[in-house]
Amino acid sequence: QFAFQENEIKLLTAEIERLKNSGCLGVSPSLEGLRDENAKLKYRLNFLRKSLQEERSKTTKSMININSCLQEIFGAAIQAAYPDLENPPLVVTPSQQPKFGDYQCNSAMGITQILLKTKEQKVSPREIAERITKNIPANECIEKVEIAGPGFINVHLRKDFVSKQLSSLLVNGVQPPAVGRRKKVVVDFSSPNIAKEMHVGHLRSTIIGESMCRLFEFAGYDVLRLNHLGDWGTQFGMLIAHLQDKFPDYLTVSPPIGDLQAFYKESKRRFDTEEEFKKRAYQCVVLLQSKNPDFIKAWELICDVSRKEFQKIYNCLDITLIERGESFYHEMMKDIVKEFEDKGYVQVDDGRKIVFVPGFPVPLTIMKSDGGYTYDTSDLAALKHRLCEEKADILIYVVDSGQSVHLQTVFAAGQMIGWYDPKVTRVAHAAFGVVLGEDKKKFKTRSGDTVRLIDLLEEGLKRAMDKLKDKERDKVLTAEELKAAQTSVAFGCIKYADLSHNRLNDYVFSFDKMLDDRGNTAAYLLYAFTRIRAIARLASIDEQMLRKAAREEVLILDHEKEWKLGKCILRFPEILQKILEDLLLHTLCDYLYELATTFTEFYDNCYCVEKDRQSGQIVKVNMWRLLLCEATATVMAKGFDILGIKPVQRM
Repeated sequence: QFAFQENEIKLLTAEIERLKNSGCLGVSPSLEGLRDENAKLKYRLNFLRKSLQEERSKTTKSMININSCLQEIFGAAIQAAYPDLENPPLVVTPSQQPKFGDYQCNSAMGITQILLKTKEQKVSPREIAERITKNIPANECIEKVEIAGPGFINVHLRKDFVSKQLSSLLVNGVQPPAVGRRKKVVVDFSSPNIAKEMHVGHLRSTIIGESMCRLFEFAGYDVLRLNHLGDWGTQFGMLIAHLQDKFPDYLTVSPPIGDLQAFYKESKRRFDTEEEFKKRAYQCVVLLQSKNPDFIKAWELICDVSRKEFQKIYNCLDITLIERGESFYHEMMKDIVKEFEDKGYVQVDDGRKIVFVPGFPVPLTIMKSDGGYTYDTSDLAALKHRLCEEKADILIYVVDSGQSVHLQTVFAAGQMIGWYDPKVTRVAHAAFGVVLGEDKKKFKTRSGDTVRLIDLLEEGLKRAMDKLKDKERDKVLTAEELKAAQTSVAFGCIKYADLSHNRLNDYVFSFDKMLDDRGNTAAYLLYAFTRIRAIARLASIDEQMLRKAAREEVLILDHEKEWKLGKCILRFPEILQKILEDLLLHTLCDYLYELATTFTEFYDNCYCVEKDRQSGQIVKVNMWRLLLCEATATVMAKGFDILGIKPVQRM
């Protein structure tokens, strides 16, 4: 990227010189266009210089992705060793055991297979590994390489390189890995239905979607967070008809709808049992869709009651969204139908307008026989708007696995009609499994109803407080600190329990497990974090002293546990890069747990603060080890932030 920009600067500079030399900077009116061209060139040159400086500044502060660096080094070595091979396998992974070095390059075995298939050459993987190692270019990160077994290349990192990267992290903070051009990402998540309460089924989409947005934002993307509310459709007919009966003066006096769920159930019962009410409900839909002002007012009132209830949950979980429900796309649906008709994709089936997408057996219904639109139409309109109006480079739908076939059909239809090219634009369904109860069945209340999300969050707060009191935290924390710890533990544990499971699988919701302060839980990690933060504080080392030490001290990594912790801290960028690619957030949770346990090993074996055994007085502070504590806490804090978890200073 830098090379391209520098080359363009050279070309632009040369072009400005050409204009000067040809005398095109005079005052002759006939040369006005050329003077403008010169001004444009100068502007572009200044812009490029500025952006190049900004990129360089960002990149020097960015945490280096060591895995990516090693891939570049071994990619160059393989290219030099086997210049005729097209797309040779490039496999670099962290070593599982210290005796195998710090990283391994396992490309030799794959190259053996390629040479045998394409060139009929039988070469041993070990021989290939030797050839690769001889072609490793000069670099600042590799201390030495060893060939092990059939052809594994064990890589040992340089200690001064790792130490330098840790110092950079401490001075600059956790900076995102460089990702190139700033892309636009649209994330569709949460998406409850108006007039229905949010239930446990909405929990996963809301938590996963928020965390994905935080990750992309941290990585420097331009993120649009969309809440695709179910705020349009035939159900509003029965709700408005019921509103007219129950609160006839709703146009002048705001109706006191306290329990919208009960209101919905009442209107549904009447719709199913009263024929006259059913007819009125259908008439209300027609009047709403024709934008009758009285019916629009009724619709807005119902939506507002729901919004207030949703916002209570979003406030608890610290969720930020822009509402853009189905109604937003209503005016676009007519054009969607016309576009598919004009391109010859529409078939008429029993009065319905349907579209068959190659590879999918069930067609999309884009218009019903009565002229109404469907979810298929609104989803196509939303897809087109996000691609063509919002100009999304990446589009992510955080929706349950049950919608997989529907969404893949919609995406394929968008591709078929030419809205996007999957080689250029990434459109992904980040699917997730269901929440199960401890009986391994769908999570329900004892009476068999769906669990209301607000009840679940309140239960979490109660249990978190009980846990803190069991540990007698109420005796050492102020009332304010106890309240902060309760909120942190309750909502942190609910989020982490979800995010720490592979989203593609179902997961069992258990308060007992998620509030356990042993094992891979938020309770354990939050407690570990507060302990790490307290180490420097108890040694009377403040932030200013740590910052000064970060600039001046060399981080010694002679002890094996110091070395292990240092390398673990620096794996953070490669963990984030992997999640940006596969959208699986449990990898970050696994990493944070590994970091916390690696820190515990370090702390148990390496004295950070040495005290006199008799008096308990501090006799020595090993500052480089306190800096390792600080680097661990800094990375953990950023990990928590991406997961939407708020740690506390005292717990």
